Formats: sequence, structure tokens, C-alpha cells
Amino acid sequence: MPGLRARDQVPSGRTKQGVSLMDKKRIMELRGRAQSLQASAHVGKDGITDKAAEEIRAQLKKNKLVKVRLLQSAGEDRDAIAAELAQKTASTLVEVRGRTVVLARD
Repeated sequence: MPGLRARDQVPSGRTKQGVSLMDKKRIMELRGRAQSLQASAHVGKDGITDKAAEEIRAQLKKNKLVKVRLLQSAGEDRDAIAAELAQKTASTLVEVRGRTVVLARD
């Protein structure tokens, strides 16, 4: 119908093409819930190790929403680290704010 706009979509998680869509309303809801969380995992100079990814996956399975702190020694490209972390943990990247990454699982 003319005059109606499609809902805004934000890339997340996985589909058969590698990217699924999560609507902006859901992203905003998750960002709001994440504000009260403390960072429950840290990524440092060793980067995203298998053990760290496994722990974050376990936390996501239990809590559905996890906040990860990127230490100074993790590197400068926070967005790339966050994207790799989301891919390795099979989760949705909700937000990168400073050195904090929020991940969610549907």
C-alpha cells in the first residue's frame, strides 16, 4: 500500500544467507535491558579464545543477554572484535559502546 513504510530492520544472527534481521524495536528493548547489566565476560590481549567463546555461549544460553568488556589490550578495532565475537558465539550483536559489547541470543 502506498504511504506505508516497512519496519526498519537491523542485521543480526544467522540465516541461510549468513545474516538475519532483527527489528529496531527489539534492538532498543535489548539495549534498555543491557543498561542494568554488569559485564560478565572480558576479552583481553589473547583475543577471543575458544574458552572465552564457550563461556559466553553458556551465559547466552542461560541469560539470553550478555555484556562483554573489551580490555585495552584487546586491540583498537572494537567493531571488528565485536563482530567476530558475535559470529563465534552464534549470537546477535546488539550494541558496541566504547569498550563494551552487548550480545543477545533469540
